[in-house]
Amino acid sequence: MNKERHCLDCGELIHGRADKKFCNDMCRNNYNNQLNSSSYNLIRNINNVLRRNRRIMEELNPSGKTKTTREKMLVKGFEFDYFTNIYQTQTGKKYHFCYEYGYLVLDNDDLLLVKREEKGE
Repeated sequence: MNKERHCLDCGELIHGRADKKFCNDMCRNNYNNQLNSSSYNLIRNINNVLRRNRRIMEELNPSGKTKTTREKMLVKGFEFDYFTNIYQTQTGKKYHFCYEYGYLVLDNDDLLLVKREEKGE
């Protein structure tokens, strides 16, 4: 019944409770940090892109509704493949949003930047 158990991180023999998996807190933290590092990096990188896209739209759209060009946004580092949601109007127009800031693609690489106002503000 007494089966030898080894730390999941360093492999040392574990003494103590039957459900213990690590020999100490350092091994537990190291194991979990390594386990989650690749997925956390991906999520962190995507969140950074979304925040940058939002910041660029906020900077270019101080009035809440303005026109700009695709080129201006690209120069500032905007990445058009990243957005939080799409809003489609009844007429079929698609607004791409990064949080509360969005854009509508117009003719000739022009864009209409908008800020969504939440109800109750």
